[in-house]
Amino acid sequence: MPSSESSAQYSKATRLLAEAIGTAHVRTDEDTRFAASFDNSRYSFMPDAVVLPRHEDDVAEVLRLANEYRVPVTVRGAGSGSAGAAAPLHGGWVLHLAHWNSIEIDSAASMAYVQPGAITGEVDVAAAKHGLFYPPDPSSVKYCTIGGNIATNAGGLRAAKYGVCRDYVYGLEGFLPTGEFVRWGGPVRKYVSGYNMKDLWIGSEGTLGVITKAILKLIPRPTVRHTFLLAFDSDETALEAATALLAEHVVPSVFEFLDIQTVTCAERRNGFPVFPSADLGTKTPLTPAILLVEVDGHAAVVTEDSIRVRTWAQKYALAFRETGDAAEAEKLWNVRRTCSQAMFQLGNAKLNEDIVVPLRSYVPLIRFTREIKQRTRLATPTFGHAADGNFHIHIMYNRDDADQCRRAEEGIFMMMKKVVELGGAITGEHGIGITKSPFLRLQHTEAEINAMLAIRKALDPNGILSPGQIFDVTSIWNYQPVKVTLPWDKH
Repeated sequence: MPSSESSAQYSKATRLLAEAIGTAHVRTDEDTRFAASFDNSRYSFMPDAVVLPRHEDDVAEVLRLANEYRVPVTVRGAGSGSAGAAAPLHGGWVLHLAHWNSIEIDSAASMAYVQPGAITGEVDVAAAKHGLFYPPDPSSVKYCTIGGNIATNAGGLRAAKYGVCRDYVYGLEGFLPTGEFVRWGGPVRKYVSGYNMKDLWIGSEGTLGVITKAILKLIPRPTVRHTFLLAFDSDETALEAATALLAEHVVPSVFEFLDIQTVTCAERRNGFPVFPSADLGTKTPLTPAILLVEVDGHAAVVTEDSIRVRTWAQKYALAFRETGDAAEAEKLWNVRRTCSQAMFQLGNAKLNEDIVVPLRSYVPLIRFTREIKQRTRLATPTFGHAADGNFHIHIMYNRDDADQCRRAEEGIFMMMKKVVELGGAITGEHGIGITKSPFLRLQHTEAEINAMLAIRKALDPNGILSPGQIFDVTSIWNYQPVKVTLPWDKH
């Protein structure tokens, strides 16, 4: 929390900012400030004001005054991030850019010119009108913004075949923390002039600059897709089968794994089994582990890939279903779409960690999740992207039970240590923010962290952009998450 002296400085700076850009664009009412105080992590830190800039001159003025009066500035889009990176940990100003949402498609160049508040899914919809495709698709694709995706280098279900956000950014425009306008890259496919500052901004979680425009790469839209849903008698056999398919150099556009704990939740929520006993060839009901596989592209390629996937499925799966029909494919997707919300049958809170491990560590990882379940006596449902090892591990618990909170905290620390031990990363696309800050030093040496801090200090000498994020350890157990319903909670 800011000191009384800092609060007085913030108040003075806020008055000056309102005079400079207009009182209608500097909101200080409690409702507006509260709505901008948290992201999907639900940890709330009240800002002193929410700034809604009209144009780039307003952004420059925000940063100029912030540096003069040492006001923290947190950049915000839709707030769909899960690591607390959009939460104004030290108050100050929230620079809200969700209304900067223009999208312009250059069909001939296969590029999109977008503002940071553009919704990711809407970029793809706009591209589709020209037969083009913007592949990155986080699970919040209907709500999350391009600015937030760039800030966390988001990926999504199609990342293994098509890559992550970084692979689709040709250029960025915006402001250094000190308020100077900069342009990194541009509307060209090759660019090696000077240091690659564009990629430094990507994944920096809003700590190295303010993005006001992005130039995105688009590719030809796939015309056909074919979907498979496969059942396995254990988590291990599902992951071993996944490894076998990848060893054949089949590259699915989607390759999702759901462990038995996850499928059990989905079946209870939906009220029916994913695969009836008769399909599985068992006399008694069996909840399987699931793989969801999609291949896409031109018709001839999809036909060839489908034959290879079908042959593999016949060898490894207990049972499988497949379809090339879009409506039928949505039915196969049902278990994946409902699994996240279904987990709340196991507790009213969850720790959701988007870790990544190498292919060789898939089976050891899933076994360790069950070990954590046994040691903590808390459910550990796990699902994720089998093609690239980006798994979402959950520890379910009741937030109002102090003992369960303690066990959940112990469990997640054990899990993160194991992930690093297995050669993995503590986050694949959510970022560090505040919720993963206690784990950063499990992943990085002091030399590595000091190098990152040196870059941050060079670009933001007064430390005004997102202070406290990433590098300062914040224990989320000291905070009670707010109880709010966000748009994506309903889906």
